[in-house]
Amino acid sequence: MQSSGKIFWASFLTLIAAGVGFAIRGKVLGEWGSAFGFTKTDLGTITGGGLVGMAFTIIGFSLFADRVGYKLILIGAFLLHVLSAVVTLAATSVYESMGQNATYWCLYIGMFMFSLANGMCEAAINPLVATLYPKQKTHYLNILHAGWPGGLIVGGLLAFAFVGESAKISFLRWEIPMMFFLVPTLWYGVIVLKEKFPISEARAAGVKFADMLAEFAAPILLFLLFLHALVGYVELGTDSWITNITQPKLQQIGIDSVLLLVYTAGLMFVLRFFAGPIVERINPLGLLFVSAVLACIGLYSMGNVLGLFGDTEQQARAGWLLLGAATIYGIGKTFFWPTMLGVVGERFPKGGALAMGAMGGVGMFSAGLLGGPGIGYTQDVFASKKLEETNPAVYANVRSNEVNSFLFFGPVSGFDGSKVEKLREEKSPEYAPVELASDYGGQMALKVTAGIPAAMAVGYLLLLIYFRMIGGYKLVEIGPGGEERETPHRPTAKEAIYSDSQADQA
Repeated sequence: MQSSGKIFWASFLTLIAAGVGFAIRGKVLGEWGSAFGFTKTDLGTITGGGLVGMAFTIIGFSLFADRVGYKLILIGAFLLHVLSAVVTLAATSVYESMGQNATYWCLYIGMFMFSLANGMCEAAINPLVATLYPKQKTHYLNILHAGWPGGLIVGGLLAFAFVGESAKISFLRWEIPMMFFLVPTLWYGVIVLKEKFPISEARAAGVKFADMLAEFAAPILLFLLFLHALVGYVELGTDSWITNITQPKLQQIGIDSVLLLVYTAGLMFVLRFFAGPIVERINPLGLLFVSAVLACIGLYSMGNVLGLFGDTEQQARAGWLLLGAATIYGIGKTFFWPTMLGVVGERFPKGGALAMGAMGGVGMFSAGLLGGPGIGYTQDVFASKKLEETNPAVYANVRSNEVNSFLFFGPVSGFDGSKVEKLREEKSPEYAPVELASDYGGQMALKVTAGIPAAMAVGYLLLLIYFRMIGGYKLVEIGPGGEERETPHRPTAKEAIYSDSQADQA
């Protein structure tokens, strides 16, 4: 007999593992830049590798998750998580024997493998939880995805204690903290091997693969896929960089920037447990619209506030203002990912794992190919332009030999991380203008990125208007024969818990 509670906990732990690895990676980016001479664009592409592989496996494994079963996919994810750790650990040895380019690919492949494992987990756990709790998909998907910020909190605190020169307990070489994610990995692996898993909701209803594919002819589903690409860019892309961007400013007032990530993750962790009661009062699209508005305001405000740290008298005030802006942004980004999955599960249940996998895959593709690299590129563009205008000789000294571009935007030569680190260690007067330019690049990157949730807000507003025109947002249920029917009734949390407990006993 299956245990829904243990299976849900294993699913939760997969996101804990992903969050721990993600948070610690964000903190060690500076070490990788100074040790291996990477530019911001290089580092952004490596972090992107930690996301884009996830997109391939989410979509790929969603194609047959309903057929092969969730357990087998999660066993494969466990093995890949362990293998990714082995490859990443080899980076320093590769640098010493083969140089920078080989090290770049070593780290990229390690992060890519880590993301493949995360993608396999995502392909399984979202439809799995929708199957376990069919009456309250949005509610339980939000609780499930509280595991992600939970992992960010654990990883952030571990990074605060052990990563970088400012480590509060003891400095550890980056290789050791990067392996902390293996603890929840081993935990979920043991549970997955022991438990019996259910078949999917779509498979139980007899839905054929062709019927799942037919769901993608719906314009609303295609529009939701587009909006989820924007979610991936703004949420995961920004979180990949937020620690690195805010560190120079927050250290001026004696605060480690990883604590800002921990704080916003803490908001997400707590608030995601309350998604059910919220959508009982306003529909999920209303929640998403409000979230997008808050995320836009929060990100733009953070970019503005970082500029206040240059004034010594303003620093204490700037710290509190940054906390306020981060709070607005943290609340705004909380419900994006799981609520989007919930909307797809509620409106397109016949799509099964394939529809949810497509959503997750598009979000990860966007985060990995656009968000991480795009935000890194934006920093390089504004920072290099600023320094070239104010101190062209210094720029010539620290510019990278590597020329980067992004999509259809022009080439740029960012700062060579090892050259910048050398100026810092030597306490060279040239370091000050480089630092100011780098800070400016980070501030502008946040402001530019705020345009993404602004576009999302417009999209959610259009969906709200559309559903109002057709009689309101309703849940779609799938019957035994695969037929779909709308229902105006959304069960309350108490009703759903009672219904699910009865199903477990049966």
